[in-house]
Amino acid sequence: MIVFQDVRKVYGKGKAKRVEALKGINLHVKKGEIFGVIGFSGAGKSTLLRCVNLLERPTSGKVIVDGVDLLSLSPKELRKQRKKIGMIFQHFNLLHSKTVFGNVAMPLIIEGRPKHEIEKKVNQLLSFVGLEDKANQYPEQLSGGQKQRVGIARALATDPHILLCDEATSALDPDTTRSVLNLLKKVRDELGITILMITHEMNVIRDACDRVAVLEDGVIVEEDTVLNVFTEPKTEIARNFVRTVLNDSVPPTVREWIQRSRSENSNRRLFRIIFKGAATNEPLLSNTAKRFPVDLNILHGTITEMQGIPFGNLLVDVTGDREAIEQAVQYMQSQEVIIKEVADDAI
Repeated sequence: MIVFQDVRKVYGKGKAKRVEALKGINLHVKKGEIFGVIGFSGAGKSTLLRCVNLLERPTSGKVIVDGVDLLSLSPKELRKQRKKIGMIFQHFNLLHSKTVFGNVAMPLIIEGRPKHEIEKKVNQLLSFVGLEDKANQYPEQLSGGQKQRVGIARALATDPHILLCDEATSALDPDTTRSVLNLLKKVRDELGITILMITHEMNVIRDACDRVAVLEDGVIVEEDTVLNVFTEPKTEIARNFVRTVLNDSVPPTVREWIQRSRSENSNRRLFRIIFKGAATNEPLLSNTAKRFPVDLNILHGTITEMQGIPFGNLLVDVTGDREAIEQAVQYMQSQEVIIKEVADDAI
């Protein structure tokens, strides 16, 4: 649906002023998925998003949308193709002099659609986003979440195939963010629209996206399903983002106890165990303790849900002789969990 092939974007001329915002981006967003791009400020997220509809024209590379290479199009052909790409913004970008109805109708008015067609379409969209009773109100009379719903309805007015979300929830409180994300999932599920969103909030990725790419300094450093990135992040930046949602940091008092007890008993070893899916419902630790002469002590842990799939993250102190511990670890690995030994300096 959206394909980036070695896309580069350079701003400025000359070595002193040259800024390379995107450094050879290769990306494939599949039809019907919600794909997230996460990164800190300045990573190149907005530039990447604006390259999808050529609001920013790449310096080199290819941008293919719906099988069409946008960089090969004439200005007229590009305008036609952009109608298939809707966009919603962080700060809503509504016209304050227009009513809710007028804001949603604007793209249709610009296209020259008949009045009766506009009225029918706008009323359908307002019903879809839950604002049918707000049609005659003005943006200043709405809450932030309601404004964003107007923005979503407006973006849907031209029946796009793709919806681009530029930090669409960062100006909203947590409860409103969840309601807007649920609406975006409804857009995908009921209308079949592919959604590409950029954000710096990992909770948005967790709650809405199917897959995620981690962007750092203009480079995609990690890309995978959301569940895999949360359970097995491969880069330090991904691990830092995951920690903002899943607090796996060990409290100082527990950390001190671990270090002290391990120095006193060389038969103690520390493991992080990641459960996902059906494995979270199994009494793994209890079964392990029954099978092998080891003691297992949960020192820290969380259990949460990701895209309807439960998973847990436990820090477990294991005591026993070396052979017993190795056998216990092999058994746990055979039960479809991820288990990794944790070094003292990584606690």
